[in-house]
Amino acid sequence: MLFDILTPEQKAFSDSIDEFCSREIGSPTRAAELAGDGAHSPEIYEKFAKQGWLGITVPEEFGGDGAGATEMCILLDRAMYGLAPIGSIGPSLITAAAFDRFGNAEQRERALRLLADGGTLSISMSEPGAGSDVGALRCKATSDGDGWVINGQKTWCSNAHFADRILLVARTSSEGKKHEGITMFDVPADIEGLRISGIPTMGGKEVNDLYFDDVRLPADSVVGEVGQGWIQLMAGLNTERLILAAMQLGISARAFDICMSFISEREQFGRPVGSFQVLRHRMADLATEIEATRLLVYAVAKKVDADPSALLPREASMAKLKATELSKRVTLEAMQSMGGYGYASEYGIERLVRQSVVSTIYGGTNEIQRDIIGKTYGL
Repeated sequence: MLFDILTPEQKAFSDSIDEFCSREIGSPTRAAELAGDGAHSPEIYEKFAKQGWLGITVPEEFGGDGAGATEMCILLDRAMYGLAPIGSIGPSLITAAAFDRFGNAEQRERALRLLADGGTLSISMSEPGAGSDVGALRCKATSDGDGWVINGQKTWCSNAHFADRILLVARTSSEGKKHEGITMFDVPADIEGLRISGIPTMGGKEVNDLYFDDVRLPADSVVGEVGQGWIQLMAGLNTERLILAAMQLGISARAFDICMSFISEREQFGRPVGSFQVLRHRMADLATEIEATRLLVYAVAKKVDADPSALLPREASMAKLKATELSKRVTLEAMQSMGGYGYASEYGIERLVRQSVVSTIYGGTNEIQRDIIGKTYGL
């Protein structure tokens, strides 16, 4: 890092993650072997849990460290830089934060301790007809007196095929405005009547369709308040967007370093290709953008730590927008700079490309992030 933005304790934490990833993963080839046909290695994820890192933001009473947003960003930034194939960590942290904020005592105990111990959580919002427009949800939860009956389809649910629990966002009422009548539910992933079907993607096995066929939930499965799901979702956007930003920041830095190492050694026309002005200037621009983005992401994290209850729509959206656009740019330009070798799995750039291009879509598309930022300026 060019700038001293971490405390000595935070720097030591960052170094410990770097050392772990270097020892346990080491190379793009090893990372791919561990992940298989997806983006998640249960073996590495379990080792992260044993280090106590999965519970970094979990309150101490539930077996975690109770750390803040800055430490969370350090974990995600360095884990992604270290090529750690732990695809479920982002969705699990996002979902755990919702349980921590709105769950009852039993739900918090179950979900947060599960995460700290190495379990996985998933959140299900999108539907075939409701992506950016969450208010268009149609998956229905009907009260039957002593519980709820769920019917409908959800889609693009990350890691549901190996999650322990799913935080479902469903419609409980069609009255009022479209963002009213939405409720969160705590759903065991193996519950009767729920069918989980993988969606083939360029990233492998990551996302799923969920089909609810008369799935019965007890009355106490509601997370937070009935009909307040939209407001509860909005309260968690700082955390969600910081998680996504920190992960893509780490990916950007790793792609840059892989590319830099390659162009410093690869020779054409009698000299290293990195010595040609077109690549020298390209790398100078990318290095500057990475450092600027790092400052933005950690500045937002520190702002969240200063007041965890504050809503920061402009800052959080800026962090997500900037970091994800940057990762897409860095990985694609690294591939271009490395020529055919950038396309080869040996160097790992093609895998980082697959991890980065989708980042401008999930967690709120970057078009939506721009719209939110513009509205905060009164536009």
